[in-house]
Parts: sequence; C-alpha cells; structure tokens
Amino acid sequence: MGFFVPVCLLLWCWLWYGLLPLRWQNSSLAGPDAALQRACRAAARGHWELAASLFADAGQDWERRSLYSNRLGYLAAWKSDRWLKAWQEARPGDPDAALVVAHTRVQYAWKLRGAALARHTSQCQFDGFHRELLASQDEVERASALCPDDPSPLVAEIWRALGLGYSNEQMNRLWSEITSRAPYHCEAHYSALQYWTAKWRGSKKLAQEFAEKAAAGAPPGSLLTVLPLIAWFESHALELGDPGFRSPRVRALVDTALADVALADPNHPRLPEVRHLLGYFLYRQGRYRAAREQFRQVDGFTDALPWQYVGRLKPLYYRAVRTKTARKALFESRLSDHQAGSAHPLQGQ
Repeated sequence: MGFFVPVCLLLWCWLWYGLLPLRWQNSSLAGPDAALQRACRAAARGHWELAASLFADAGQDWERRSLYSNRLGYLAAWKSDRWLKAWQEARPGDPDAALVVAHTRVQYAWKLRGAALARHTSQCQFDGFHRELLASQDEVERASALCPDDPSPLVAEIWRALGLGYSNEQMNRLWSEITSRAPYHCEAHYSALQYWTAKWRGSKKLAQEFAEKAAAGAPPGSLLTVLPLIAWFESHALELGDPGFRSPRVRALVDTALADVALADPNHPRLPEVRHLLGYFLYRQGRYRAAREQFRQVDGFTDALPWQYVGRLKPLYYRAVRTKTARKALFESRLSDHQAGSAHPLQGQ
C-alpha cells in the first residue's frame, strides 16, 4: 500500500500536468473539415458517393482537391479500397476517382516502405517500395491526362520522385509543369521542399534556397511564408534541445508567417497545418499566449508537423505540448495582470 499511493500520485501528476484534458485527437486530419470527415466515415463503410461529392463541390479549388485526394488516398492505401473500386465501377473514366487512385497507389508504396530510417528498413521493404512506385506511373499519368489543369496528380508524382531518386534536372522539369498549373500551391511546395532537403535528394542549402525563393515571390495570405520555417525545422527536427528556436532569425520567420496567417482565407485548407507548426514554434520560444491561440484553432486534430514525426504518439505529444502551453499561458496572463495592477494604482487615494 505504501508503494501504491506514491505511484498513483505520480501518475495523477503526470496526467494533470502533461496530458489533460484527455480529449480524443483525430490523427488523420490537421484540422476540422466536416464534409471530409463524413466522406471518410462513409468510405470506411464502403460508400463512395460522399467522396465523389467532395470533388464536385471543390470545383477548381486545386488546394482542396489535393487535400481530398491525399486524405482519401491514405484511407484507401492503409485501410480498405473497396469503396474506391466501387466508385470506379460505377463511374468508369471519372477523373476524380482516377486522381484518388493515383494517390492511393503512391501511398501504398510508402506504406510498404515504412516510416523508419533507411538503415532500419529491410531490403524486402525497399524492393516492394520501388516496385510499387514504378507501377504507379500509369495511374499518375492517367490522372494527369484526365485532369490537365489540376496539379494534384503531379503532387503525387513528387513523392515518386523522392522514392525513385529523380535527378535534380528531372525534378526541375516536374516543378515547372506543376507551377504552370498552380504557381502558389501549398501542398505542392511542401512536397517539393521535402525533395530538396538533405534527408532526401538535396541539402540544407538547397532546401533553404527553395523555401526562401518561394516565400519571396508569394502573394500575401498564400501561406507560403511558412516554407523557410519548415526548411529550418527539417534541419533541426531531431535536435530537441536546439537553442536556435529562440534565435532572432527564427523569431522573425515565425512573425512573418503569423502575419501571413492573419491575411489568409480562414477557410484555406492548409491553414490548420500552418497553425500547428506556428503553435509549436511559439511554444518553443516561450510565447505561450500566442501559441495557445494557434492550438485553440486546431485542437482535436494532430496530422501535421511536428507531431507527424513521432508516429503513433502524435496525440500524446500534441496533448503534452498543448497542455503545458495552456498552463504557462495562464501564468503569463496572471503575471501580466499583476504587473499592470502594480503599475496603475487606484486613482483618487
């Protein structure tokens, strides 16, 4: 009994200071999208009609089409594609179904590879990975031909480029085709930035140059100003104690991205992902009240940087950071109120 009580006390303290409130977190989306959530639930039950309606409603919103095809492709690749096959049978030649199929095939290849570092990935995994990526070319080309103005099929092609080791020249040609269709496409820029990172086919310098060039030429509210911040994070993701988070340069990158978020369309489909990353950086910089405001907008969802880099622990990692942020923000507010009261004594005494 003497041992049991301290253990329970420690567990209670850990939950209270690290994880509460224990709200369920959706680890498949970065932010709320009621229509997409309904479509995913219907697809999980084998029904494709709501998924098809998503694309009809999106029209030529390329950013939203890319988000939908990516999320639905993940569902088909990792869970079940029964609903997707039914969609193809009901509507042969449907360009929207073809788009989801292309993303599904590419994501299935990445599923075979696994998320581990190369040194922890078996030859069997690599063989299946490369085999599926090569086989996915037909689906990507078909989707691109059926959707000649939509960059979404070519975003899937970027992830083939990463896995198959496209040369820089090949990647530049692909990138020219993408930007001719949509010059400020967020998902395309994020995917291309991954190609230019040191962990894939580029270097820290090339990733930084790509991000800075894209951000410099982007219109206000496009959210592309977050790219230099992502490039910096990719270079320091494993350095959890890196003091660079509080450096003047990184603070300036965060402030620039915050200003861009303030100008963005509140319904921009990539806005939740940016809020997650900004909330994390603000937290690391000790700017807790500002971080809390970002987390409030996306609470309940965790499929974004930096949580993605901890795999199945995404919800736990997010909850720990969010809860610590909330508690420190409350302390900041009380301290600020106390200082304000001390600075402005009661009048008329």
